[in-house]
Amino acid sequence: MAVLSVQSHVAYGHAGNASAVFPLQRMGYEVWPVHTVMFSNHTGHQRWRGPVFEPDVVADVVQGIEERGVLKQCQALLSGYLGAPAMGEVILEALERVKAANPAAIYCCDPVMGDIDRGVFVRDGIPDFFRDRVVQCADILTPNHFELELLTGIAVNTVESALTAVRILQDQGVQNVLVTSLMRSDAPSGVIEMLVVGPGEAWLVTTPHLDFDWPVTGSGDATAAVFLGKYLQTGSLRQALEHTAGAIFWLFQTTWRQQSRELKLIQAQDAYISPPQAFVAESALP
Repeated sequence: MAVLSVQSHVAYGHAGNASAVFPLQRMGYEVWPVHTVMFSNHTGHQRWRGPVFEPDVVADVVQGIEERGVLKQCQALLSGYLGAPAMGEVILEALERVKAANPAAIYCCDPVMGDIDRGVFVRDGIPDFFRDRVVQCADILTPNHFELELLTGIAVNTVESALTAVRILQDQGVQNVLVTSLMRSDAPSGVIEMLVVGPGEAWLVTTPHLDFDWPVTGSGDATAAVFLGKYLQTGSLRQALEHTAGAIFWLFQTTWRQQSRELKLIQAQDAYISPPQAFVAESALP
């Protein structure tokens, strides 16, 4: 079982591939990480160093993997932060290569564009690229609350409005959508929710909300990776959602208890296989 993961990378801390690869490996997957950037640390810090790789460099690495004759072993392509629309084209070309070798492989895209606290933090053209190109060919899309609104133009403040926004994306082609941080106005206080919607089903799971004094960078990358890993194992959106909720809550709790600026990804590693706390998803269909 192999996953091709094309996204950013940091040497210190956990974001992009440095957040997504290890949970998948811990779940038993062979992961082929291809980095779009190589930074000293994530950009939530005031300073960082390192190169942004040109799209042709990333394409060259993917071609080298293809030349090993191993893409038929690839079950999924996972992508995250793009950097520029040209990098998105490289990822879609990689998808074509993977699908040609293994038509059953799926594409899971984390459409990294921004969040409620920071707004849009990607270059012009990236939101349009996700909206016009990626939604049509992804099998799983994992936007956060802010990104769901940005992709659809729908103000999301209830489960019903979230479902309306997701159906816009489904009408454009994507089958399954995981909203990784649903924050609705009518939710109980002190909680955060995730919503997954597939053809004919929708599931909502609730976990306690932990207050951090800073953005928890890299959590979306880990969430997409764990969800993809469990979905590949089970084929069940509900099981993948419940497992992800338990695993990521434990990761958050471990990080929060240590008051760490960086995710405690390694310390929480057993949760990616067997979350210590179970959360039950409820149907969100009207």
